[in-house]
Amino acid sequence: MDLAGTPSMADIRPTDSRTRRGEPSVRLISAADAATPDFRTQWDALCNDAAEPNPFFEPWFTLPSLAHFEAHKASTIAAQFDGDRLVGLMPLSRPPRYYGYLVPHCAAWLHDNAFCSGPLIARGYEHAFWRGLLDRLDSAPGRSLFLHLPELPADGRTARALDAVLAETDRYSVTVDEGSRAMLSSDLDAEAYLSQAMSAKKRKELRRQRKRLSEEGSLTVERHAAAEGLQDWIAEFLGLEAAGWKGERGSALANAQRTRALFADALAGAASAGRLERLALRLDGKPIAMLANFVTPPGVFSFKTAFDEAYARFSPGLLLQIENLDLLDRSDIAWADSCAAPGHSMIERIWREKRRITSRNIAIGGPLRRALFRAMMAYETRGKDKA
Repeated sequence: MDLAGTPSMADIRPTDSRTRRGEPSVRLISAADAATPDFRTQWDALCNDAAEPNPFFEPWFTLPSLAHFEAHKASTIAAQFDGDRLVGLMPLSRPPRYYGYLVPHCAAWLHDNAFCSGPLIARGYEHAFWRGLLDRLDSAPGRSLFLHLPELPADGRTARALDAVLAETDRYSVTVDEGSRAMLSSDLDAEAYLSQAMSAKKRKELRRQRKRLSEEGSLTVERHAAAEGLQDWIAEFLGLEAAGWKGERGSALANAQRTRALFADALAGAASAGRLERLALRLDGKPIAMLANFVTPPGVFSFKTAFDEAYARFSPGLLLQIENLDLLDRSDIAWADSCAAPGHSMIERIWREKRRITSRNIAIGGPLRRALFRAMMAYETRGKDKA
């Protein structure tokens, strides 16, 4: 694993490609306009030139998300151009409620199956994008009281640029939530990393489980990047997940038409864009653990995983994650984000690094609006540290 692209906490402030005078402004465009071939071409180019990757804001994921969720009716795409070149992008919505309260605001648009709100910004334009976005919301806030940025990575070029812009403009902001989720980032190879992450006793137990599982039938591991056989793979995954506890609780992807369709469309789009890696642990050809990764060098995002609970005593999900450690041997990958909830019992047994994720609220508009926002945040964060 090449660590050159790993998000760093070092206090490094890159130089923007544009000075503040004459910086490109941010425009708000509709989802329909964003889906046009000309814009898609620019969007694809930005994905390959982004300072930090985010598959959930790439067109093959964002456009199906907007198509399948009702929220798209109030969503727009914040786009920044330098001449004819798209240099920044973030989907936005204007929800009327904030955690159940009737507080209209502007927010980076996510849904329950999107796990990162970091904007796509061309390298060198990080400061210019944040300035342009905040200037745009200042001039036309509508009914929004503030800007909400959920699931925002706390370290890296994009976060440092945001902090710098907030400081230079003396703009009030609050971190309303912060946590860390499992991350994979090491210069060790897969075998050495596993030896460091797990005790000898636990590794011996996993070898025993794998041996016992192989006695149940022919045990194979499959890894695919191409689209061949994808539709069958998707159907198998949806069935496997629905057969477990998520299906019982009604939270499996297959339980709702829109999440089922999003999963199928997003994986097909990712495969077409060369962004998909899918793994499966099979017993006599039957999947007993499956995993879909979004590969966006220098990062990887683990999107969805499922396992057959009938084989839980063999830890098939964990066995498949050991196979997934092969990411460490890829020269184009520096880190992998688990996209898992903090404290996830399985992945944190094997992925030892952490990625800090925050939710931030930022003042927009004129003095009265900002005063109301400050008063609201004082109430929400009473007893908490402010950022």
